[in-house]
Amino acid sequence: MKNIISKIIIGSFVVGAVGLAEAQKIDAKAKKILDDITANYNSKKNSYFKFSFGTGLNGQVTKTEPGIYYSAGDKYKLKIMDTEQIFDGSKIYNINADDMEVTIAKPNGSSSMFSPINYLTTYRNDYNVTYNGKKSVNGVNADFIKLTPVKSNGIKYVYLFVDSAKKQMVKLEQHGNNKDVAVIAIKEYKENQELDANMFVFDKNKFKNYVITEL
Repeated sequence: MKNIISKIIIGSFVVGAVGLAEAQKIDAKAKKILDDITANYNSKKNSYFKFSFGTGLNGQVTKTEPGIYYSAGDKYKLKIMDTEQIFDGSKIYNINADDMEVTIAKPNGSSSMFSPINYLTTYRNDYNVTYNGKKSVNGVNADFIKLTPVKSNGIKYVYLFVDSAKKQMVKLEQHGNNKDVAVIAIKEYKENQELDANMFVFDKNKFKNYVITEL
C-alpha cells in the first residue's frame, strides 16, 4: 500500500504529450459537465475534501485509507497515511513521516500534480472523453465519464463520476496498463472556510530531524 501511495503521490500522475491535436475526441455533453464542475470549484475561495483512497489490482480495490485535501487557487495540501504533499504555488513538498524524509521539487511541465480533481484540467489536452450515462455511486445518481489517453502514458483509462446537480466530483477511478487501480471516493466536501494563513506553507523548522532533499 505504501509503495503504491508513494508512486501516485510523490511521483505524481505522468501525462504524455499529445501527438496530434486533431486526433483527440471530446464528447460535447461530457465536456459541458466537466467544464461546469471546473468553473464551480474555481469560483470558491477554497475547497476541502475528505475521501477514501483505495488501491488494488485487476479493477478490484483491496485496501483503502482515509485522506484529506485542501486547495485554494493553485495551492493545495494533500495527506494520505503518513505521506503529505504541499504545493505552495511554486514548489512541491513531499513529506514522509514514516521515513522522516522531505523531498522538494519544482513542478514538472510534463506531469499533472495529484488532486481529487486534477483530471478536470488535464482532460482538455491529453484524453479522449466519452459520456457513458448514469450510474449510482454512494447513493448519488452520478454522470459517468470515461477518459482514454490520446497518447500512451501508463494509464489505460480513467472513470469520473460526478454529481451534475451540485457540480461536484463524487468518485475517480484510475486504471493503469499494469492492471493497478487507484480510487478516490469523496466522502465530505466543504468550501470557503477560514483556513490557517500558513496552511500551504512549508516550515523547515518543524522538520529538523528529517532528511531534506531539494531536487
